[in-house]
Amino acid sequence: MTVTAVEAPERPAHRDPNVLRWLGAYTASMVGDSIYFMALAWAAARTGSASGTGLVLAAGSIPRALLMLGGGVLADRLGPRRVVIGSDAARAVLVLGLAATLVLTAPTVGVLVAVALLFGAVDALFLPAVGALPPRISPPGQLARIQGLRGLAARGASIVGAPLGGVAVATGGPVLAFATAGALFALSLPLLLGLRIRPLPGPPVKHGGTVAGDHEERPVTEEAPTARQDLVDGLRYIRRHPLLGPLMIVIGLSELGFVGPLNLGLILLSEQRGWGAAGMGWIVAGFASGAAGAALLIAVRGRVPRAGLVMCLTVLVGATGIAAVAQIPSVPLAAATAAAVGLFIGLAGALCGALVQTAADPAYLGRVTSVSTLFTYALIPLSYPATGAAIALWGTGPVYAVSAAVCAAGGAVGLTFTALRRAELPR
Repeated sequence: MTVTAVEAPERPAHRDPNVLRWLGAYTASMVGDSIYFMALAWAAARTGSASGTGLVLAAGSIPRALLMLGGGVLADRLGPRRVVIGSDAARAVLVLGLAATLVLTAPTVGVLVAVALLFGAVDALFLPAVGALPPRISPPGQLARIQGLRGLAARGASIVGAPLGGVAVATGGPVLAFATAGALFALSLPLLLGLRIRPLPGPPVKHGGTVAGDHEERPVTEEAPTARQDLVDGLRYIRRHPLLGPLMIVIGLSELGFVGPLNLGLILLSEQRGWGAAGMGWIVAGFASGAAGAALLIAVRGRVPRAGLVMCLTVLVGATGIAAVAQIPSVPLAAATAAAVGLFIGLAGALCGALVQTAADPAYLGRVTSVSTLFTYALIPLSYPATGAAIALWGTGPVYAVSAAVCAAGGAVGLTFTALRRAELPR
């Protein structure tokens, strides 16, 4: 009689200690990020130079834009866990070192710009690697849940980090805030060191004069590729992939149309309408609650049927809400609309992240993640000056309408690709 082995059912991501360790480390890092940026803004403002403050806050975007793709190559070469641990350790040392420096001397624009540049460079390594970790710690069927949990952690970090940073600045100035951020970066390290990494199929690994595959060894006939060759190979892989190429187009267009109105545009809209900081706060809270609801939905369900089609449609629906926000006369209605935008765009973002991670070959995941992250954290912030200039010339209504059209174009273009419309997440 033959006995057939029965595979044990997958443990849900929210009950997996390995995933929870990663989630704890990620949350600590995100809260640390929020506190760091608030402390940097306050320290820059204390220099007394408005132009210097703007320079400090913009400086970190430059190395992110220049080095993000290289960070993806490094994550694929060394493994994402090593890169995440190294970059979080570097952030802890850098920020704690700045706190110690400010105990002895007042902040200067030059010092703060240097720190912002270094922090941005380390971020360019951290972001692709942390995005490439989920498939290494959980089976494919749980990746959508992990994206939901990650979204909840990111929203929670924003809600907790800003007030905590404000309390730290009010209590002990930027020194205490920087020290708190550095301590949180350091807190993530033991959690990351405790991660169990799943073996994944990938490119053959060289051992001396042979290449060890899954089942055999064969002679090495080619030299190891350079980092530049790895980068070109990764970009070519994305361009030729039937699903990843379209996904990058959707990400780029939707982020370009969405991030400007949410960040800089909302500040200017609140000023024009006389809503003030309190009104803007309610609108941001509405968006955050909607996005958190979408993340919770994905975390609980674990899978959405016809994920590619749903992702494109939710981008289209969310885009209409972006245009509507600039036309609404009252804060409560604007906050409710922002909540709807957060729900639909948040759902699209979680599904997009899960599709990227399940579609990409593990050997390319760091480079793929670096390209998708490049839009959000590096290139899109560089569009803020253009957004501000456009609002000054034409007002918030037309600029929000154009932004919504760009965002909607992402969803519409996605629908033209058969592979994306029919894309499904693993069961």
